[in-house]
Amino acid sequence: MKHIISDRSRVILQNKDHLEKSLNIKITNKGKVIIIDGIAEDEYLAERVIHAINFSFPIDAALILKDEENIFHIINIKDISKSSNLARVRGRIIGTERKTLDNIENLTKCILVLKDNKIGIIGYNEDVENAIRALTSLVKGSKTANVYSYLEKHHSQPILDLGLKPAKKKTTTFK
Repeated sequence: MKHIISDRSRVILQNKDHLEKSLNIKITNKGKVIIIDGIAEDEYLAERVIHAINFSFPIDAALILKDEENIFHIINIKDISKSSNLARVRGRIIGTERKTLDNIENLTKCILVLKDNKIGIIGYNEDVENAIRALTSLVKGSKTANVYSYLEKHHSQPILDLGLKPAKKKTTTFK
């Protein structure tokens, strides 16, 4: 049984049935404390999902973390930027009409959320690493075109299945 303090407990409770069904867990709450009950592996995955929801990711984006190959990473802009004008730095990250953030999402195949002075990233490990490098460069003052160029050169290639992963169970029906 895991206890998580959540500022977005209302959102979690509104989607309680969907989350319980998707994550194979039971969710209860006591005020801002969300209690997760299930087997240890399911609790761990649910905890990852709820932390992403707490960071303001949409429910469907957070549920991507059910796949253990996806990770959730947070970058604190204050740790990277030398500038005291953090509003300007956030503006560089977002871009005009959110174009910069959307382009980085598309080039890295990650989901990005900017909350206060932090950036949340969900995606595959290699893709998240590319997003971290790109966002760090952008925060430090690199030109947007150079960041895009870097991402295009370091675009992750699809992973080939060499038959090492267990095959998904196929169901057969008899007539």
